[in-house]
Amino acid sequence: MARFDQLSRRRVLGIAGAALASPLLLSLPRVLWAADEHADHAGQGGDPAAEPAGTGQFIRLDQPRSLKLAINLNAVCLAPVVIAHGQGFFKKHNLEVELVNFGNSTEVLLEAIATGKADAGIGMALRWLKALEQGFDVKLTAGTHGGCLRLLSAADGPVNRLEDIKGKAIGVTDMASPDRNFFSILLKKHGVDPVRDVEWRLYPADLLGTALERGEVQAVSGSDPFMYRLIKAGKARELSSNLVEDYANLSCCVVGVTGKLARDDKRVVAALTQAILEAHDYSLTHPEEVAKGFQAYALNTTTEEVVAILHDHTHGHHAVGAALTAEIATYVRDLKTVEVIRQSTDADAFAAEITANVFN
Repeated sequence: MARFDQLSRRRVLGIAGAALASPLLLSLPRVLWAADEHADHAGQGGDPAAEPAGTGQFIRLDQPRSLKLAINLNAVCLAPVVIAHGQGFFKKHNLEVELVNFGNSTEVLLEAIATGKADAGIGMALRWLKALEQGFDVKLTAGTHGGCLRLLSAADGPVNRLEDIKGKAIGVTDMASPDRNFFSILLKKHGVDPVRDVEWRLYPADLLGTALERGEVQAVSGSDPFMYRLIKAGKARELSSNLVEDYANLSCCVVGVTGKLARDDKRVVAALTQAILEAHDYSLTHPEEVAKGFQAYALNTTTEEVVAILHDHTHGHHAVGAALTAEIATYVRDLKTVEVIRQSTDADAFAAEITANVFN
């Protein structure tokens, strides 16, 4: 039942994201969503003067601009952006975007942006925040969607709720991973000290399921498609995700640009950010098209799997401006409780410092 409830909630949130993008709901706070009814102009020749909700009028630069966008081309949650490149989403904004593949090395991706080797990139907020606290000159301009992270327990195991993990082991791929950070926060909120009450064990992503089956760990955390496949195969059930409780409407992945670009070329950054959000909106109404196109980049996946995973994420939720700053501040405050961010860091001031409202 726990697995059904969690997956159902994910799908409800995905549907809610699509609903919030409806023209019937444009009276809602526009800062949070880029409306889906305008997504077609980026991919299927719609009205280029249409106004994407939350980001102002559609932006087309007067002169072509070349940019390098750092990305993990194999990440299913970024499939909309990968496909957007080939379908002309960026070109409609007069942007010539080169995708630079950094695979799973998100630290290198962030460093590339900070040092100017790439102009912008997309990654997980919970991976970047500690590095940004160290002084990287990168500005966050939008949250692209929610979802991505899952905490699983064995399908026939004794762990049925977060409190059951106390005194047990969790398998992860990286001690600084976004999933370890997030589920540390969630465990803390449920009375389990993630530092002292839990043992975190390292495994390659493709061996997490084996470790769970053998009982070497009682739970595993990570991102899709690995987590999705374990559930689909009946080997695990979803114990929790980053779409629960206070996090149901928070972004997990964010757009980051060089600080210099954000300061000197605000309109260029706005156009790039707008195109990326339009791509995610497009995936709400055209998931099959995105999934089919993504097969050229995907590793050992199928169209059906990508469609299912996209439905499990909230690609209709985009935080920009004050909403983004508020979401980042929430993460910073929570990361302080699990000893990731320094206690002396002012969450609100730090969030304001590392975000940029490029649409005002």
